[in-house]
Amino acid sequence: NRLHYQHSINKADRLVAISEIEKKDILEHLDVKGKKVDVIYNGLYEFKGTPVPPLEVPDRPFIFTVGTVIDKKNFHVLPSILVGNDYELIIAGLICSEPYAQMIMDEARKWGVEDRVKITGPVPEEVKYWYLQHCAAFSFPSISEGFAMPILEAMYYGKPVFVSDHTCIPEIAGDCAFYFNHEFDRRAMQEEFAKGMDAFARHEIDPQKIIDHAKSFTWARTARQYFDIYEEMLGE
Repeated sequence: NRLHYQHSINKADRLVAISEIEKKDILEHLDVKGKKVDVIYNGLYEFKGTPVPPLEVPDRPFIFTVGTVIDKKNFHVLPSILVGNDYELIIAGLICSEPYAQMIMDEARKWGVEDRVKITGPVPEEVKYWYLQHCAAFSFPSISEGFAMPILEAMYYGKPVFVSDHTCIPEIAGDCAFYFNHEFDRRAMQEEFAKGMDAFARHEIDPQKIIDHAKSFTWARTARQYFDIYEEMLGE
């Protein structure tokens, strides 16, 4: 992979990263040969279809997360936050590692909540957006991301979002999310989740502010920034 990226850099006149943390990684691990590296954020895809419920509709309030089920997504830390409440945890996404999926369920058993943890596998987009629209909270504890689009997709619906403070996530989520402790201490996470849900219920963070934050990531702005780079390069 490194050789592939380096080959692309060698051919390029200008480089663009989708987050500051990705730019940092490029500069640290690849030879940009003095070329300028810009940061241009992705835009939010606003789903225009009709959300469709899953075949098995949750019968209680639920926490939702989505992504490929592999260790870097860090989903196994989430079952612990079901302690002391009646929420269900729904994890949607392609299961690329059966041992990791088993690790998630082992963690659920450890906390006595295995009956409230569901790993659905991949779901159609219209079902994913139903989950986003109807979840009580969204969580994304990933420890390795270039942009973390699912956070913005959940924020678009004004949901309380609980995330890690690793890689680009604070850069994308800003002050519109609740953060788990850096080490993912499970007891601390339980308290962080409970306090965050209570703060959201008391409108300490305005749902409209969350929605506006998500909508500020527009493809029009992204396109304009790329256009500006091309104009600048042509001028040179």
